[in-house]
Amino acid sequence: MKPFIIAKPETFQSGTTLTLFSAQSGQGMKRLRAGIKGSRPGCLKSKNIIMEGSSETKNTQNGDVRKDSKETVQEKLAPSMYIIFLVLIIDLLGFTVILPLLPSIFDHYGNNKEDHLYHWMEKSVRYFQGLFGAPDEFNKVLFAGFIGSVFSGLQFLVAPIFGSLSDVYGRKTIMIISMIGIGISHAVWCMASSFSLFVIARIIGGLSRANISLSTAIVTDLCSEKNRGKGMALIGIAFAIGFIVGPTIGAVFASNAVKSQKDFYFYPAVFALLTTITSLLLLILFFKESLPKDKRATSIGQGLSKAYQFISPSSLFSFSPLVDIGNKEKKSLQKIGFTYFLFLFIYSGLEYSLSFLMHTRFNFTKMQQGKMFLFSGLIMILVQGGYVRRIPQGREIVASKIGAVLIIPAFIIIGFAQNLIFLYIGLALYAFASATVVPCLTTIASKFGSTSQKGTVLGIFRSLGSLARAFGPIVFAVAYWSLTPTVSYTLGGILLAVPLKCILDLRKELPTGVMKED
Repeated sequence: MKPFIIAKPETFQSGTTLTLFSAQSGQGMKRLRAGIKGSRPGCLKSKNIIMEGSSETKNTQNGDVRKDSKETVQEKLAPSMYIIFLVLIIDLLGFTVILPLLPSIFDHYGNNKEDHLYHWMEKSVRYFQGLFGAPDEFNKVLFAGFIGSVFSGLQFLVAPIFGSLSDVYGRKTIMIISMIGIGISHAVWCMASSFSLFVIARIIGGLSRANISLSTAIVTDLCSEKNRGKGMALIGIAFAIGFIVGPTIGAVFASNAVKSQKDFYFYPAVFALLTTITSLLLLILFFKESLPKDKRATSIGQGLSKAYQFISPSSLFSFSPLVDIGNKEKKSLQKIGFTYFLFLFIYSGLEYSLSFLMHTRFNFTKMQQGKMFLFSGLIMILVQGGYVRRIPQGREIVASKIGAVLIIPAFIIIGFAQNLIFLYIGLALYAFASATVVPCLTTIASKFGSTSQKGTVLGIFRSLGSLARAFGPIVFAVAYWSLTPTVSYTLGGILLAVPLKCILDLRKELPTGVMKED
């Protein structure tokens, strides 16, 4: 029996499994299974061909083969991908542990009459507070929005710089430096007896938190084009787990701290520090460098010059870092990027003040805040796992349109809600939209450009998202503070009709092949 020859060995990854077909005299096509083993991607050592339904096995050494139309390929993710997945989950547990505590943290520092920075900030806004008639309890929303914007703004600035340094010195080294900085920020938070120390901790954290962008770079290093979606999916799963479990842990620890007469933030801060130490140990002991020395950039200056393009807003909105791409494709990307930025700008601003609204209107305890995040997070996971990942190729615009439609009544209902039933209806719509719009817009953008350009496209999108989150919290915190929560959430919901209109317009403008008709 002679097997069909189906591809060149150097085209296969280590561990690839193929389905082959063979003709045998007097019989129809018989299915064969070929297991390809290699010491590294691109290197084929041996090939075992087994005819199913028979004990006959034939071995061939490196030879030319030609691909058959019925070939199936199953690629396994590199072990280092699972290490990064675990590191991200543990780190995100520490990052999200603070979310249900933010209103109580600002209450804590506001009630401390000896906290000079907090009360200086209160005096600074007193004149404007009188003009708008804003109550004192809204001040903490304003201050939290300011700190949230500073944190995201610092991330926006440093992430491209860390990325460029990792192109020269390797992902592992720079990831470790990033995690050390995050650990220092958590250590300062453990000792944050004053508002000043808390602000310093957040600043250090913002300057250090480049691990998410570095993780996506590692996915690009380790995964082939065909397997990259699986790697990105792991990062998405890590986020979902972190944002479900982390806030609940924070609420539980804070409640126990009150019983033990400790500052309520102490145990969550210690937990965050321990997660960072654990992540560091995993990185140092088990993660293998994903960027070989022969593939690294040779010039720091060249890398930092490229990083500047990911910091300049005009460069980002025009997609200047993207070269050798058609004008029509670039214009489509510019429209998608603007839509993505506008949606996240409004969304992140309203999202950031959500826990404060629960605290002031419904008197949510820390545990109730944790349950709110758990409720939203579970819906997001169900939607992403049961709906988003099954969206047929070319139908992402339809899915993002549905999410953008639902987010409008979601925030309006939350803004007007005076009882828990209406509140949770609004939260359910909010969670569905959160799980659909951004992932679908990102997927659409990832279809543009050649294989070598896709990393740049996604890098621009990440930077646009960070830029939106740098301005959204402070702008809508001012709206919350000056216009009342009901007006700010209603206004935000109405403004979200603008990115919805942009999404509807995209259906008419995207190139053929990027989307399908309804």
